[in-house]
Amino acid sequence: MTMRKVIGIGETILDIVFKNEQPTAAIPGGSAFNGIISLGRLGLPVTMITEIGNDKVGGIIRRFMVENGVDDSCVCMYEDGRTAISLAYLNERNDAEYTFYKDYPKARLDVEWPKVNKDDIVVMGSYFVLNPALRDKVKEFLDYAVKQEALIYYDINFRASHASEAIKLHATILENFEAATIVRGSTEDFNNMFGISDPEKVYKQKVSFYCKQMLCTDAEGKIRLFSPSVTKDYTVKKIKTVSTIGAGDNFNAGIVFGLMREGVGKNDVATLSEEQWSRIIAHGQALAAEVCQSVENSISKEFAKHYGRK
Repeated sequence: MTMRKVIGIGETILDIVFKNEQPTAAIPGGSAFNGIISLGRLGLPVTMITEIGNDKVGGIIRRFMVENGVDDSCVCMYEDGRTAISLAYLNERNDAEYTFYKDYPKARLDVEWPKVNKDDIVVMGSYFVLNPALRDKVKEFLDYAVKQEALIYYDINFRASHASEAIKLHATILENFEAATIVRGSTEDFNNMFGISDPEKVYKQKVSFYCKQMLCTDAEGKIRLFSPSVTKDYTVKKIKTVSTIGAGDNFNAGIVFGLMREGVGKNDVATLSEEQWSRIIAHGQALAAEVCQSVENSISKEFAKHYGRK
């Protein structure tokens, strides 16, 4: 039997983190990327579909992937452009405000897709999977993954900077919902995307027709689960944070880790019991809490070594 794997698709970027107007760290990052690094550290077979420039920053990112057990055979390395960089400014609550510097080539994501098997997990999200410049390629991969019966986890991660494009992107958003097995968003994401921050309304009015499972996070507020078998709220334990940059990405990684550990395939998700969901969501909470206690974008290797053995 083929071992299940996790495939991330999304942007890769170098995050330069500022605190009190001084740079404190430079860390490879990206929405799906941060979670994939954590899953690689936990010993899961992981692949990342992404793009970087053939430059020093691209080299740093690629080495970082390989060092953390990530298959880099689906990385598009372009010559005509530079690897993206973000400046992340942490405020007094350790939440980040970003400035992005991007110089992409005209031809993008020119890679051969990885082989997708039934019940492999595909993690996708953010503007990357909505971007008109990439959409044809992303849709081609998504259609293939759906046909192969992969479990698709869609983290919306829709920032305020794209809120003005929400109406124009509506059809693409619905296509992503339709492909997804689980949709995850924050109240902020949903508000930026639909102008609605009530998770129940979002689920009933926007998501449930296309995808039956939805998770909604709300920073330090409740995690809300909506599915045909279970609807439940989970409280979030208060912790002292150092940086919240990778919190959502590692919540996703924890959910994926939980799905793999519980042996949950695509067709099992709709009938998960309350106990199974609670165990899966506990993994999401544990990884998110861990990453908030450092400036890293992913869980530490030390934490991963012990956590993976639990």
